[in-house]
Order: sequence, then structure tokens, then C-alpha cells
Amino acid sequence: MPVLTRLIPSPVVVDIRPGALNDLAGVLADQRICSSTGKLAIAISGGSGAVLRDRLMPSLPGAEWFEVGGGTLDDAIKLADAMKKGRYDAVVGLGGGKIIDCAKFAAARVGLPLVAVATNLSHDGLCSPVATLDNDAGRGSYGVPNPIAVVIDLDVIREAPARFVRSGIGDALSNISAIRDWELAARERGEDIDGLAAAMARQAGEAVLRHPGGVGDDGFLQVLAEGLVLTGIAMSVSGDSRPASGACHEINHAFDLLHPKRAASHGEQCGLGAAFAMHLRGAREESAYMASVLRRHGLPVLPEEIGFTVEEFVKVVEFAPQTRPGRYTILEHLDLSTDQIRDAYADYAKAIGS
Repeated sequence: MPVLTRLIPSPVVVDIRPGALNDLAGVLADQRICSSTGKLAIAISGGSGAVLRDRLMPSLPGAEWFEVGGGTLDDAIKLADAMKKGRYDAVVGLGGGKIIDCAKFAAARVGLPLVAVATNLSHDGLCSPVATLDNDAGRGSYGVPNPIAVVIDLDVIREAPARFVRSGIGDALSNISAIRDWELAARERGEDIDGLAAAMARQAGEAVLRHPGGVGDDGFLQVLAEGLVLTGIAMSVSGDSRPASGACHEINHAFDLLHPKRAASHGEQCGLGAAFAMHLRGAREESAYMASVLRRHGLPVLPEEIGFTVEEFVKVVEFAPQTRPGRYTILEHLDLSTDQIRDAYADYAKAIGS
């Protein structure tokens, strides 16, 4: 009887714990990611990355360090061009989402494996097969290989501003709404669902939703970090962002496009979008519970809490489907008019106790 299996694209190493950064050199050597005589190209920011460089240089004497200016496509191309001049075993992206996304793109461009070393938990992109980079048209998503290793030092995460952890919470919780949108697309449009990818993303979101801890709690940070990594792997399994991106992310993208200079963090907008999308689909109790958890962690659940009027939010929701042509979510399904969105928002605000 034949045994049918499939290979799942995932990191060789996932190391999430306090003090993980201290063992980075050993992890790279033990897993044959970097040979004893090989060199690493390490991408860092000019701020917190410089502090970590001083800490890690003694244990990584053969590394070459590259400061990345920002999170644009031009920055990623410049990094790749600079790395072409040397011979390296691997690329390490050491920092937040922008640095890791630049390192992902650059590593793919020069054909080297990437090690993602996250210094904050602001979103689920640290282990995903996508690099999100600003470009002349706004912001683009670029397909890249999955990281070969992911290292998250919870001691370092705890030192980052709490707003970064809060952003990651919003992004993780939005998985729950995104999977419901995927299931809706399957019922209404016959879209295929990858059950494994959906299970991974949903359980990652539910674990964060149900955990009683907070942003200063190692146990909670462990669950959040694992959830964000699992979400990235879920996207690799499905081959696109569907397990983690539905109406919640359409609303987020609409905020970014319509109000680029006023937009809040990715996770704040996704969390708010997810709570509202759950309300739209009639899951009133789930929406209210999600909103209560977001509030407990200090995240916004109303547009006024991130500096937007109700009318601006109505326009954001109205525009949101245009951000992802071809993606079917509760927004496309209901196809609400401006007045209907306004009424739905009034019901949502009342239901969650504005």
C-alpha cells in the first residue's frame, strides 16, 4: 500500500527562548548552515542593530555587517548588490520586520539561505515566503524562499517597545477572521482550501486569543512568537498569504493606501479590521470577544483610537476590496453600500461597547 506524503517548506531550526541569541553561532555551525571557515553576511539597522552587532561580533568573527537604510525595494537591491562582492555561506537578517524583509529579498537575489533573527514580534512575516517592501507605487509583496532558520530571543523581545508586541498580537488574531474568509470563498466560489495551512493559521490565532498572559509575560511571548512562525509556515504550505490575509488585511491595506502618513501599525489595523469583519459575517459574540482581548492588550478596536473618524473608516472599508483584486472575503460577499457600511459600523461599535 503506497504511503502518500508531502514535503512542507519550513525552517531547519526554530529557536524561541530566553537567551537564544547567545547561542546563534553554535546553532549555525551545528546545523551546517555556516561552515567553520565560512562567512556570514549580516543585515542590521543603524539603531538597535548596531548595539547587537557589538554584542555578537566576538562570537561571529568571520561575519561582515551591512547596515540597511530602511524597508524599501531600493534598500533591498542595494543590500544584494553589496553582498555580491563577497563570498558567504548565508545571510542573517537581524532586526525587525523591515530589516528581515530586506534580507529575505537580498538573499533570494544572490541565491543564499536566510537566517531570520527577530528583535521584535510586530507581524507574521518573519517566517513567511514573502518580503513586503515599499516601492514607487506604494508597497509590494515579493515571493522569496522561506528562512532556513528562525531565532527569537525572548530577552531581546522584552526589551523592544511594547507596541511592537501589540502589533504582532493584532496580526496573529486576524488569522481567525482570514480563515473564515477562506472558508467563505470555498463555499461561494469553489476555492480550494489547504486544510493543513488553515489548521496551522487558525490554531496560531486561537492560541494567542485564549492565552491569559500579557506582553510582559514570557509564556505569552513564547505562544505569540510560535504563532507568528506557524503562520509564516502556513503561508508556505498554501503557497500564498490566504491563511493569514482576508478582509482584515484588505482593510489594513486600504488604511495604508488612503492615509499613508497617518496609518497606524500593521497589526493594529489588522486587529481592528478582523474584529469588524467578524461582526460583518454575523459572528457577533466572537467579534465582541476578540475586541475585548485586543483591548486587554492595549490595541485599538475603534477607528477613533488610531486617529480616524467614522466617515474615514467607512471610506476605508468601502475601498478595501480594491486592494486585493480577485480575493473573495466577507467584504466582496456582502458588497455593502456606503450607508450600509456606516450602519454596520454603528452596530459594531454598540455591540463591543464603545
